[in-house]
Amino acid sequence: MRFLVLSFCLAGVLTQFSEVTRAEAQAPMASAALKGAVLDPSRAPMAAVTVIASPAGPGPTETTTTDARGAFQFSLAPGSYTVKALVAGFAEASETVSVASAENVSVELVLQIAGLRDSVTVSGRVSYAAPAITSATKTPTPLRDVPQAITVVTKELIKDQMMTSVGDVMRYVPGIAVHQGENNRDQVIIRGNSSSADFFVNGVRDDVQYYRDIYNVDRVEALKGPNAMMFGRGGAGGVVNRVMKEANFRPTGEFSLQGGMFGNKRVTGDIGRALNDEVAFRLNGMFEDSGSFRDGVTLNRRGITPTVTFAPSASTTVAARYEYLDDSRVADRGITSFKGAPANVADGTFYGNPSASDVAATVNMASTTISHRRGALTIRNHTSFGGYDRFYQNFVPGAVSIDGSQVTLTSYNNTTQRKNLFNQTDVTYAARTGAVRHTLLGGAEFGNQDTVNFRNTGYFNNTATSVLAPFASPTITTPVTFRQSLTDADNHLDTKVAAVYAQDQVELSRVVQVVAGLRFDRFDLTYHNNRNGDTLSRSDDLLSPRVGVVVKPMTAMSIYSSYSVSYLPSSGDQFSSLTTITEQVKPEKISNYEVGAKWDLVSGLSLQTAAYQLNRTNTRSTDPNDPTRIVQTGGQRTNGFEFGLNGNVSSVWKIAGGYSYQDGYVTSATTAAVAGAQVAQVPHHTLSLWNNYQITPTLGAGLGILQRTKMFATIDNSVTLPGYTRADAAVYFSPTSTVRLQANVENLFDKRYYINADSNTNISPGFPRTLRVALTTTF
Repeated sequence: MRFLVLSFCLAGVLTQFSEVTRAEAQAPMASAALKGAVLDPSRAPMAAVTVIASPAGPGPTETTTTDARGAFQFSLAPGSYTVKALVAGFAEASETVSVASAENVSVELVLQIAGLRDSVTVSGRVSYAAPAITSATKTPTPLRDVPQAITVVTKELIKDQMMTSVGDVMRYVPGIAVHQGENNRDQVIIRGNSSSADFFVNGVRDDVQYYRDIYNVDRVEALKGPNAMMFGRGGAGGVVNRVMKEANFRPTGEFSLQGGMFGNKRVTGDIGRALNDEVAFRLNGMFEDSGSFRDGVTLNRRGITPTVTFAPSASTTVAARYEYLDDSRVADRGITSFKGAPANVADGTFYGNPSASDVAATVNMASTTISHRRGALTIRNHTSFGGYDRFYQNFVPGAVSIDGSQVTLTSYNNTTQRKNLFNQTDVTYAARTGAVRHTLLGGAEFGNQDTVNFRNTGYFNNTATSVLAPFASPTITTPVTFRQSLTDADNHLDTKVAAVYAQDQVELSRVVQVVAGLRFDRFDLTYHNNRNGDTLSRSDDLLSPRVGVVVKPMTAMSIYSSYSVSYLPSSGDQFSSLTTITEQVKPEKISNYEVGAKWDLVSGLSLQTAAYQLNRTNTRSTDPNDPTRIVQTGGQRTNGFEFGLNGNVSSVWKIAGGYSYQDGYVTSATTAAVAGAQVAQVPHHTLSLWNNYQITPTLGAGLGILQRTKMFATIDNSVTLPGYTRADAAVYFSPTSTVRLQANVENLFDKRYYINADSNTNISPGFPRTLRVALTTTF
């Protein structure tokens, strides 16, 4: 009997246990959200990518697809998962994550192009290093797989140094110097070649002479060596490409207020939001009203850039952008020279009349980009229109009298109006032939540029084209009348470009890669002289090859060699005029031989070195047997070596900078110089190094060194600008995660130096010690 009772009790307990177990099994298990994004090597979002979450143990595998923002989301039970991203044309990327109950986890996957695949690094740290670039090959390519020297200045470095202009950005780019550009435009000297036209926006030509602001820039890329294969004519020493901020469906908000010495006042704003799953917008704005250490020199500029991205499907995006920039400032040609050196006058000394010296530029740029991807095939069409209205009026310091008591001044003004229209279509396809992987590119570009130039000469007291001013006080108020002289420009130019190009990025094995491409340009220029009615024209067929070999002894390291060619038409990089002589002149040819190495030392820290020889031939020279004839026997060469270091040394230490050695000289006499002359403003040695150290989570500091050896102001080698060493510093304080206060000091030890020149008598002194403070908030 007792046994029977015990049996019934045990049965009841087992029944209750079974019911509880069944109830627990039927109850939903607490889940967590796993969110993430899939990006290409340039960190642009990738839509229509398959994402798989596989559990480490038993359990179902979940699959989803990224949306137009590259975003994905899973609802998963707690545990460990391997998350993979798969799409045709790109190598698989994966990351292992742990998901805890009721916890939101985020992951970011960066895909590498399949033909140039490598290990994938997932990192959320802010870095000065850029792991990949698109403009160099028109495909997303790891930077170490591009066979040429490239320096990328990221938005983090721009922010840390309070950079506001292209000139600021170039300070920490090895092998590039900033030319004075008559202090009315951006102009750079890359590998001994000076240009005011080799500037691009998202890979499209932006060649008018004006000062560019970088308030709307995500990063600036300096691609060195001839780049005609990607960018067309010009680019003798390299090009500077601005990659703009775009609407990308991720919430963005930043406001910055800046002030400092010499009346510096500047404000910028950046806000971006997704309106819905298909439309996102972004708005960048800027206003600046500043003075200068130069007497009477001021700057006023404002800009606004709205962008919209429309993603009607997971495989198609349409991006539209408009930029308005208005820049006005006092035209300042710097100081003169005396006895082969910069004149010994106060750095603020102004030559001429600052109230009658003006630079004004109004820029309107609009563009649309349509991208569509179907499997391994991607089609991209970009249309860009730019309207530029530019004027400057200036006083030009000239030679000093023998006794050093007086200096000659002249004056003129100039107007340029240009309209640029470009259309580019690129088709890329990832393919395989046996064990060999290919990334194929084919494209075409069409462009039209319409330019009007008009110049007046200044007549002092309405009679003389020059005037003498006291050497010690050359600021004058003498009345000046501006009218055309017999040789002043009054012309109209129409330029048409049609180009086709093809490229193959080949992965022969895990160790050897080849990049080979060829571009054909048809360049037509028609020049009309309004003064005498003459119409001249010149047509050139330009064939620009590029080939590079990359050897990778290890995944994180590449050794490369390359050869590339560019051409500069006889009308020059601004094609501002054409004569009966230059109408007959063939384009100059620029060829570059380069070897180098790139090494990702640790995650987020990259080192690159390059040695090169750049030759410029077909330059104009005077016939030694007939001084009235021009022959194309002139030549110029630059031999150089450079290295750059960018990225994170540790979790609290960021670094950017490099060293370059250059020897630029005339190999065969030109119209400007004899054989053996040193190229203007190309110092033998330059060094730049910027360090940013995070002392505590809320406090950081920066220290930079800039060093340059002496150089000649012009190619006649008669005036020398002395070398210098300059130190910069900064302090950063972040009381919260959304607020940062920073103070930057330029020229910490108040070193007197001369930064660049436009001629022997137009030399720019460098800034004295200068303090700027900025308050930035994100939201």
